[in-house]
Amino acid sequence: MGGHEGFSNQRLSSATWFSHFRASALRSKSLPPPSSQTAVRSTSGDSLVRRLGLFDLILLGVGASIGAGVFVVTGTVARDAGPGVTISFLLAGASCVLNALCYAELSSRFPAVVGGAYMYSYSAFNEITAFLVFVQLMLDYHIGAASISRSLASYAVALLELFPALKGSIPLWMGSGKELLGGLLSLNILAPILLALLTLVLCQGVRESSAVNSVMTATKVVIVLVVICAGAFEIDVANWSPFAPNGFKAVLTGATVVFFSYVGFDAVANSAEESKNPQRDLPIGIMGSLLVCISLYIGVCLVLTGMVPFSLLSEDAPLAEAFSSKGMKFVSILISIGAVAGLTTTLLVGLYVQSRLYLGLGRDGLLPSIFSRIHPTLHTPLHSQIWCGIVAGVLAGIFNVHSLSHILSVGTLTGYSVVAACVVALRLNDKKDRESSNRWTSSWQEGVICLVIIACSGFGAGVFYRFSASVIFILLSVGVAVVASAVLHYRQAYALPLGSGFSCPGVPIVPSVCIFFNIFLFAQLHYEAWIRFVVVSVLATAVYALYGQYHADPSMLDYQRAPETESDA
Repeated sequence: MGGHEGFSNQRLSSATWFSHFRASALRSKSLPPPSSQTAVRSTSGDSLVRRLGLFDLILLGVGASIGAGVFVVTGTVARDAGPGVTISFLLAGASCVLNALCYAELSSRFPAVVGGAYMYSYSAFNEITAFLVFVQLMLDYHIGAASISRSLASYAVALLELFPALKGSIPLWMGSGKELLGGLLSLNILAPILLALLTLVLCQGVRESSAVNSVMTATKVVIVLVVICAGAFEIDVANWSPFAPNGFKAVLTGATVVFFSYVGFDAVANSAEESKNPQRDLPIGIMGSLLVCISLYIGVCLVLTGMVPFSLLSEDAPLAEAFSSKGMKFVSILISIGAVAGLTTTLLVGLYVQSRLYLGLGRDGLLPSIFSRIHPTLHTPLHSQIWCGIVAGVLAGIFNVHSLSHILSVGTLTGYSVVAACVVALRLNDKKDRESSNRWTSSWQEGVICLVIIACSGFGAGVFYRFSASVIFILLSVGVAVVASAVLHYRQAYALPLGSGFSCPGVPIVPSVCIFFNIFLFAQLHYEAWIRFVVVSVLATAVYALYGQYHADPSMLDYQRAPETESDA
């Protein structure tokens, strides 16, 4: 009898645990209307300071997106797509514009708090979805920061070796890394030092870090403009023919590769709590920075493919060697300086975004409260910022993180897709709240099912395209996505966001296209990236089950305090 009672109690305990887990995982966060312009209060009683103007936000987005890739990726893709690489960048840019429209609406809708994609998914869907989005994004950020810091160390050494006295005398552990234990470890000292310096700048405050980003971003933009103007006089239009030597498929494949050259505009959304006029400036900053990047990329592509036949382009430093072949060595030196400036700003903004995401989760209780503390005088999330610098520094100092590049971009594509889905889900929620009909709950569920079908169709089309399956299967996948989008469009009703300064046009079609193309790109990633997505999701769920569900509290934010402006500080 006692054994039977023990078994019953065990079953009851398990049922209670799963009931609590389900209730916690499915709860969502209610945020105040953006018109209230409220700010959150950290555990220390101090909020972040609003010091970023519109120009700062645009430079932040450009700084995050334009890195060394503008001097390398353009030539790498051009070797396959030919001059058609220009179309590749145009297609990828158009896709990112659609994603940016979704980000712009949500950043305008919830301008008072940090969190970006994490915060949007917490409000539109539920707690477990938000936590999974955070973990996937954060892994991308941590590995990406370590990888970029190593590249920055290599470029810095290359610049130092321009001086004859230093050429060939700088050890490997200062630049590319010294292999240890048969390649298992790769020692690098300079990369962690650079990360420590940038972390120190970020800890000083958003005004100081914004000033550094502005100077470095302006430097690299000026250098890119010089490259475009100088190269324009060396263009031979005969090099643009044939424009797409390997057909449109090579151009489309190139678009999937260069898509990641635009990643970074979402950094603007994560600066919401430090923007002076977030509801107006965030959408403009997101779209403005992206349009600047598109223009610069297209200009570089046209110059590069016009100066040198695409088949003769170098894979490692195509732009620098193109100018060297024309006897313009000074431009090659400028390109190296631009690469250093580009990597520096990309790394600086990446570390900045990471700390703000940790800050958001610390405030919500999904991570220990130490991450939510803001320094009372510096007005920066000091503990979160130092933690991000330490993680990236350890990875960069002892591992060859470049070898992990093939599992990157999973978090970015996942985050972009969820943000697009958030636009649809929140619009449906708005309509549900305004209509007194029981139908809207099932209607919201129907909308989410359609979004999932679109995502699955995008993955299917991507897999069929990747493995050169019959075009019939690709068209079938596209057809399923079109039907699901039609159901979203004709069977649902969408409310315009209340109090939002910007509304994404074409809802639900624009978000549907975003989701389809993002997941299509997801299917082009290395299969190890798919494994990473599954493994990390399982581990994140375990962490949430053991810690997050017991400590998270969506109502713990304090909206009573108005945000500080620079003049208040």
